[in-house]
Amino acid sequence: MYDKYQSDATKFLNKFLKDNPKIAEQRLKNRGLLWDVTLKPEEQAGFEAAKVAKKPYTYQPD
Repeated sequence: MYDKYQSDATKFLNKFLKDNPKIAEQRLKNRGLLWDVTLKPEEQAGFEAAKVAKKPYTYQPD
């Protein structure tokens, strides 16, 4: 019943991307810069070593 509803924002974005195909290509390219990154093993080891132990109860004063 509600599967065909689209908000005005969704309609706008779909139309905008349809009218500007280069923007859609650029979105995918930019996504690769931030999200689709493979970490080197030494970088990953550095992140693991930098972790701080979590307290058992967050709101307990030190």
